[in-house]
Amino acid sequence: MDQAKFLQLLESVLAPDTTRVKAATDTLRKDYYTSPQSLTLLLQILSSHDSPQLRQLAATQARSLVGRHWAAVPAALKAQIRGHILQSTLSERTAIVRHAAARVISEIAKIDVENGEWVDLPEILQHAAETGSPEEREVSTYILFTILESIGDGFMHRFHELFGLFSKTIHDPDSADVRMNTMLALSKLGFLLDADNDEESLEMFQSALPNMVATLKQAIEAGDEDRIMRGFEVFQSLLDCDSKLLNVHFRDLVQFMIQLSSEVSLGKETRGQALNFLINCVLYRKLKFQGLRVGEQLTAVLLKILAEAADHSDDADDSFSTALLVLSLITFMAQNLPPSQIIVPLLQIFKVYSVSANTRERQAGIAALGTSTEGAPEFIDTQLTELNPIILRLLEDPEIKVREAATDGVKLLADHLSETMGKEHQKYISALVHNLNAAMGNLDGPDGKININIVVNCCSAIDSLVDGLEPEDIKEYLPGIVPHLSRLFAHPENKIKSAAIGAVGSIAECAKDAFLPYFEQTMNSLSEFVHIKEDDEELDLRCMTLDAMGNLASAVGPEAFKRYVQPLMESTEEGLHLDNSRLKETGYLFWGTLAKVYEENFKSFLPGVVQALFKTLEEVDEPVDVELGETADDLIGKEVVIAGKKVKVVGSKSGDEISGDDSYDEMDEMTDDEDADWDDLAGISTVVEEQEVALEAMADLISHTKKEYLPYLAKSIELILQLVGSSYELVRRAAIGTLFRAYATLWQLQDEHLQKWQPGLPLKVQPSDDIKKLGNVVMKAVVELWKEEDDSSVILEINRSLADTLKLCGPAIVSEDKTIEKAAEVLLALLKKTHPCQLEDDDDPEEGDIPQESSEDDWYIVDSALDVIATLAAAIGDRFAPLWKVLEKPLLQYASSSENAQRSAAIGTIADAIRGMGKAVTPFTSTLLKVLLHRMSDEDPLAKSNAAFAIGLLVEYSDKDNEIKRAYNPILMKLEPLLQTQESRQLDNAAGCISRMIMKHPENIPLGEVLPALISLLPLKEDYEENEPIFSMIIKLYSSGNDTMLGLTPQLLPIVAHVMGPPEAQLTTTTREQLVQLVKFVYQNQPALIQQYPVLRQVV
Repeated sequence: MDQAKFLQLLESVLAPDTTRVKAATDTLRKDYYTSPQSLTLLLQILSSHDSPQLRQLAATQARSLVGRHWAAVPAALKAQIRGHILQSTLSERTAIVRHAAARVISEIAKIDVENGEWVDLPEILQHAAETGSPEEREVSTYILFTILESIGDGFMHRFHELFGLFSKTIHDPDSADVRMNTMLALSKLGFLLDADNDEESLEMFQSALPNMVATLKQAIEAGDEDRIMRGFEVFQSLLDCDSKLLNVHFRDLVQFMIQLSSEVSLGKETRGQALNFLINCVLYRKLKFQGLRVGEQLTAVLLKILAEAADHSDDADDSFSTALLVLSLITFMAQNLPPSQIIVPLLQIFKVYSVSANTRERQAGIAALGTSTEGAPEFIDTQLTELNPIILRLLEDPEIKVREAATDGVKLLADHLSETMGKEHQKYISALVHNLNAAMGNLDGPDGKININIVVNCCSAIDSLVDGLEPEDIKEYLPGIVPHLSRLFAHPENKIKSAAIGAVGSIAECAKDAFLPYFEQTMNSLSEFVHIKEDDEELDLRCMTLDAMGNLASAVGPEAFKRYVQPLMESTEEGLHLDNSRLKETGYLFWGTLAKVYEENFKSFLPGVVQALFKTLEEVDEPVDVELGETADDLIGKEVVIAGKKVKVVGSKSGDEISGDDSYDEMDEMTDDEDADWDDLAGISTVVEEQEVALEAMADLISHTKKEYLPYLAKSIELILQLVGSSYELVRRAAIGTLFRAYATLWQLQDEHLQKWQPGLPLKVQPSDDIKKLGNVVMKAVVELWKEEDDSSVILEINRSLADTLKLCGPAIVSEDKTIEKAAEVLLALLKKTHPCQLEDDDDPEEGDIPQESSEDDWYIVDSALDVIATLAAAIGDRFAPLWKVLEKPLLQYASSSENAQRSAAIGTIADAIRGMGKAVTPFTSTLLKVLLHRMSDEDPLAKSNAAFAIGLLVEYSDKDNEIKRAYNPILMKLEPLLQTQESRQLDNAAGCISRMIMKHPENIPLGEVLPALISLLPLKEDYEENEPIFSMIIKLYSSGNDTMLGLTPQLLPIVAHVMGPPEAQLTTTTREQLVQLVKFVYQNQPALIQQYPVLRQVV
């Protein structure tokens, strides 16, 4: 090999001449880098050439060739090279070259150490790290870091030695680089450490942690941005390690980050990194963070930071905006912490800030309230009565930026609380329209950008708010608001158009046929946007238009909309070929909407629609081959998931090629910031999102086109089953929901004369063979996933879908052998919060008490499991008794929880379980009676109401008559106050309970006192279900000739007339038929009484 020519080519790569660089690059790659000699020459240049630029280039090229050629280098020459390169690196004066050379050494060591060679390297490096010059200490610690990064497992036997060394170098008096390199190396030791089996190393690491914090502090005090970022990256990486590493100092570390985030003298990047660390703590160390109980403190700090931020809206495009990070952290805290730790203190501060003279505090308060709603909607819903006047006042604030924040806050609140906010719809819509009009008049002034935001916020808030209104509520607004919003369709600002279109679509869907007078004009105005496609903004507007038109179709019905169907279907067909994922998804959802509107009449479109959905579901999210920087060489040949996209690493970016004339600068960046290597990975897979939406659309098609979909069902099930095993939780979740909806639809399509399902196993009513087959397929796919799934959203979908299916279709879906037992195992884990979806990565399920406080998201998981338990009990009847033995302990723990919602939900589930078991509840009477009697005095109205309902059922079904009768007086005493209030259906459930007690043991009730009082409370206003025991009791007493009951006939008949009138939901068919017979009985004896009531005259 011509060494002079080789050197000349390398020098050409550094020349500022693109043509020359390209020619040299090609020649090196084709003629030189294929030979092992090229590696030895590069290493020689690295260790001896005068030019630091050329040494740097030689290092980066040599590193990529070590894996290919080092084995071919003669053993004697290897030893010589090792000595030269190590010595030259230790004495290298240029930091960039030192780091590049260190990477070469680690690549060689990765091969040699595994082969039992270069055995003295660790001792040399350790000696240099302790005794050498500052430069030698810096490079030796950096080499140790890179070696631990690449072959850490090979150094595990030296961990104790390394901890001893690093305990000294972390305090290096002369070099911040030595201290930072030590910190980096310690993070690699932490990653490799076996915390369960190496307690000594664990303790060494824990003792080193305060010194690592001190190193980051020093970097911050020095204002060294590079070291600051590296330090934060170390702590971020430790969150991915075994939690035991941080446990001892976790509180101190969190407090340190809180302090940094609140320090106004620090740069935005430093504060942002601290906030990012706290975000990751909340997300990935949720239970431990919750245990610190720092939520209240942190909430106060975050609101203060938010108020200090100069202009929240001006930072909207800055991904590192402190304000945006604060709002993100508030959102994640609301999602992952109990309301007592985040929402309660936030609301207290919000009330103070709302009346502050400081504009920014008023702005921050409403911004924080709005963003927190997503995480804790149910708790905030309970506070809205008190909050509404404050929010409305902020909508009228004299400062435009406060009004901007308030309209955005109302939009976010209405997204989740539209029904409750809808009770104040007149005040809210009036305030929003006022803000909309004021902003529209000032779009071109100095506050134009803010006013545009206000217009968009107001439209979006109205869009969400009307979801909580009834058609009669929205009618009064239609003449004023629809024409006003429709004029915005012509506004030049696309985001104003889009927001207005969305609002009109939602108004139409709420108004139903009351929107008909505006329908044609609205469709004509929107028609120009159905085919626009010049750019992404236009395509987004087209999507919003299709969404709105779907709402219009739902509003006006099939007849009024029919002439628009064909052209809109053609538009969605065109949208499939415009290479825009959102437009495809919008088309899928539009098809689902039309299927709901036209049902079986959508048949003519099914062939094309289903084929398009099949095509999407059949797409394989193929791994994308990518090249990474040198730091990812250990991933070559592997598939990894980055930002939701599966990628295959095929090689190192610099492995076979030299970059262009700016290669030196690029190599500089790579050496100083290894994370830059990952910047080459980009893009989230659109296939995943499209498949999720396609599955949702398919579910709508199956459910609404019913028998017309049957020709496509088998192929659909085949594709759905494949996607149940997708690596993407969004797709798994949608596939599960679609499977269950397919089963429910097929069930409904059975012979209409088939007897309704009956509770119990074995099945008393046999479904069709097709139903049995599909049920087996569904449960086989679901059960194992249900047990192992670690994504909470997928578990929620399984629980909700299974509960809905049991309610509609009965026990057939769980009738296969062992299904019930497997379900009980999963449900027990969910109740005990030991299911994989409820644990952090390195948590082990532990026996013991269930944690009392939960975030709302955590509680939704348990609550959905309770729904499954309730519907399962109803479906399998007395076969639920063995399951009760398994589930009793955690259910009773929840019934005694300190949280009102947990107690009321658990008691409601216990009631459903009693009703499902029927007489099989008898062995559990004593325990249940004690618990339910206690809960009838609960401080929570709903828990008290549910307890009354449950104890009535226990009285009805238990055969432990003596024990039940002994409890009659205590039960009656506790029922008396419940009969005085309608809150949470207490009166209705108490009346039902008394009726069940009378039916079971009338001799134990003073009927002369109780019956008149009970009749005076009727008819029921809310819980019509309790009409069944009440009127069954009344009919039974009439049948037995009870004198008290017969004497109350004049008082009873107007009640009977009321319940036999509208709404029909007041009575079941059976109870209605029984009352008809009662009316006829009374008519025979007292016809004049019946003649007073037209409803009753009709039945005699």
